[in-house]
Amino acid sequence: MRASVIRPSTPDGDEDREPEPTLQEMINIKLTESGEKERLKELLRERLIECGWRDELKAQCRAFAEKKGRNNITVDELVRTITPKGRNCCSYGAG
Repeated sequence: MRASVIRPSTPDGDEDREPEPTLQEMINIKLTESGEKERLKELLRERLIECGWRDELKAQCRAFAEKKGRNNITVDELVRTITPKGRNCCSYGAG
């Protein structure tokens, strides 16, 4: 009598497939393929410049650099300090 051989189960075809993209990923793909993503980014840039957001952030960066001393700050420190102010766009005319 022969002994049984235990073999690993045969993998399903599903294991080799990549997961389905999320809704957000599908939207991003469509916007990129259509060129709409770049158009929207450019529109956003224009609007931020028009409302003074960009100039305000530049002024805040300059003020922070002057206060700390240009040679005493890093880009990371500047980004950590200015980013929350930039995200608070409501005070720069958005809305």
